[in-house]
Amino acid sequence: MIFDRLPPLQTLRAFEATARLSSMTLAAAELHVTHGAISRQIRKLEEHLGFKLFFRLTRRIILTEQGGEFHQVVTRLLSDLMKESERLRGRNLIKSLRISTTVSFASKWLAPRLSRFRQRYPEFDIQLDVTDINVDLNDGQVDAAIRYGPGNYHNVSSERMFDETVTPVCSPGFLEKHNGLKGIKELLNCVLLHEYRMQANWQAWFELAGEKNFCCHQGPLWTLGSMATEAAIRGEGVALGRSLLIADDVAAGRLVVPFPQYKLKAERGYDLVYRPDNQDSFKISILRQWLSEEMSLLKD
Repeated sequence: MIFDRLPPLQTLRAFEATARLSSMTLAAAELHVTHGAISRQIRKLEEHLGFKLFFRLTRRIILTEQGGEFHQVVTRLLSDLMKESERLRGRNLIKSLRISTTVSFASKWLAPRLSRFRQRYPEFDIQLDVTDINVDLNDGQVDAAIRYGPGNYHNVSSERMFDETVTPVCSPGFLEKHNGLKGIKELLNCVLLHEYRMQANWQAWFELAGEKNFCCHQGPLWTLGSMATEAAIRGEGVALGRSLLIADDVAAGRLVVPFPQYKLKAERGYDLVYRPDNQDSFKISILRQWLSEEMSLLKD
């Protein structure tokens, strides 16, 4: 049979990962096998093809000319195979869409909006993996992730969905208690709520507002932006509210923005992240479009 002349699929997977990552060690970690297993699969594929795929140098490997040409073909064929498999699976009446995202984003923004997604796409079964640890998207356990970060992620594709700003927020009662916070210097008499490891912090915000010598005293420190926001809602102080996380609370009147003219651009934003071969899949296209539409409402 003609198919007897095809290389084994596992050798193609090992080759594609090794060529893409320029490392057998990284390929082994991605495919959850040993370095030796990857090396054997590459050697087996080279024997099958009758030519060398890599130049093996002291500390790295590089593709040969024939290896580079073969890698382009293998990448395209594996991508087409995955897309067609997903298209056929997508014919099922109920589709599973598995999304990994952070605790703050899930609780303050995504979860309250999922009912709108389900109304629009009732055929999807949404599954949320809520964690502040970046999951491995290449193991097939989740379809996509929504991450809060600088935008540079390894071995995946990503696209920025929302650039965030921060600005002081507090509860209406807290604002009234402090006579409306009519000037920035009045924050001297307030408890300032801090978010851990946030570069767009109070000191940076005061400099933006023209108070470079302002003494930013330490207040309660929270590990999550959603926790600082909730503390502000309870009237415990003034938080630097992240624009996306505070949107619903401001709209509902649970929070107020005393200095709306001073919005500091955050060093991080929200990115849609997925496997490199998944960019044009039906699930990612639907999720991308819906997120874009929902987040565009916050920019109006």
